[in-house]
Amino acid sequence: MRKFLDELFAPRRLKALKQAFAAFLIMLEMLGFALFDIARPPRGPELDMSGYEPVLVDEFENGPLDLTKWAHRGVGPRGTGFISPSQSFVENGNLILRAEHKNGEFGEGWYSGMIRTVEDYEGGGYYFECRCILALGGGFCSAFWLNSPGMASEEASNGGIGGAEVDIFEACNYRDRINRDSVGLTIHVGGYGDGLRSQGLGYFRVKEPYTQYNTYGLEWTDEEYIFYINGVEAARSDFKDGVSKGLEYVLLSLEIPSAGSIIVEPGFSTDFIVDYVRVYKKA
Repeated sequence: MRKFLDELFAPRRLKALKQAFAAFLIMLEMLGFALFDIARPPRGPELDMSGYEPVLVDEFENGPLDLTKWAHRGVGPRGTGFISPSQSFVENGNLILRAEHKNGEFGEGWYSGMIRTVEDYEGGGYYFECRCILALGGGFCSAFWLNSPGMASEEASNGGIGGAEVDIFEACNYRDRINRDSVGLTIHVGGYGDGLRSQGLGYFRVKEPYTQYNTYGLEWTDEEYIFYINGVEAARSDFKDGVSKGLEYVLLSLEIPSAGSIIVEPGFSTDFIVDYVRVYKKA
């Protein structure tokens, strides 16, 4: 009889042990994040696209960059180098943002690319997604983000309600032994002066981000920003006084490091490779 009961309840005990162990791992992850800013995997609900309809889709399949959808942004000096339209181009079914050292239209130095949507999006009810391979090395950082005319000043931003910068992801961690395969999520409000306030939502692990495609998304609702990695929720926030009700536009950039942060010599180059960008509107 004892043997029969042991066999009967063994699977239940095993299941309970597995559940307890999984809970313990999650607790360790949260403790590591809280104390040491260690990257953790996204563990939230899966993305639900019910009710959304596409308003911008660019698969970067053929020809030059579609300038009815995109505009070059920040052309000229930036950081320790220059932004140039020549560094953003379509090749082999991808958008390429390339960072390299060359003698270009602004003289000799480090060049990179940045583009933004021609269209502005207003008031929430949108989902933004990018499928991409992140640039590796040199101190250059791939980024997919929103920005707003409201970030022109503290008054215009109005605690984020009038406009915010929302970094759907920034990828600068390849020199970090612990957090190498991860991206950072951040919200900025209050303009770029003394009123600037920021909330870092942490680092989140991504599988092979420098060699294979992953998707990164943001749902901008009336109440909050919800961040997704490969269709799984990573974080959500309504920092600071609420989500933006103003105009926001989408950017892709390969950011040039600040002085002293470039860790390679001329001759190095790196690519931020984008398979597609999609924007959806809640019907």
